[in-house]
Amino acid sequence: MYPDPSLNLSKQTDDIAYFFSHGFDPLNNWSAHMVKIWDRNFPSVEHGFHYRKFTETAPEIASEILAAPSPWAAMQVGRKHRNKRRKDWQVVKVGIMTELVRAKTTQNKDVLDCLLATGNRKIIENSPWDTFWGIGDDGNGQNQMGIIWMQIRDELRD
Repeated sequence: MYPDPSLNLSKQTDDIAYFFSHGFDPLNNWSAHMVKIWDRNFPSVEHGFHYRKFTETAPEIASEILAAPSPWAAMQVGRKHRNKRRKDWQVVKVGIMTELVRAKTTQNKDVLDCLLATGNRKIIENSPWDTFWGIGDDGNGQNQMGIIWMQIRDELRD
């Protein structure tokens, strides 16, 4: 279904920008995979993640995030109002992301297939700017997203 990642179908030259979905797109929080959780339908994991920041402290902001037209827009709303998010966010955010990713995986067969196709390989979110969820520009970030994906992969195998 998804192309082999080694095909390098998304790339650019000085004159051309080539784009196509890459083989690991289902593992991306911005992928177009509906997630039903907490009695809501979210267009993406990103929507659900930012939504949970505000459900208890600012429901009107949570509603704005739920209605955001894209994952990028949902993230921007969350960032704009970060001073109104729940106070325990730093403590609960990994658990919330894990719930969302688990739901995404069990509700979308192509996500499950993509995850299982990683075999026993280490999974890394190769974000050059995020040192918590990804590995950052120096490769030394915490890689919390990769850890979550590998944890869920192990759960599904058991």
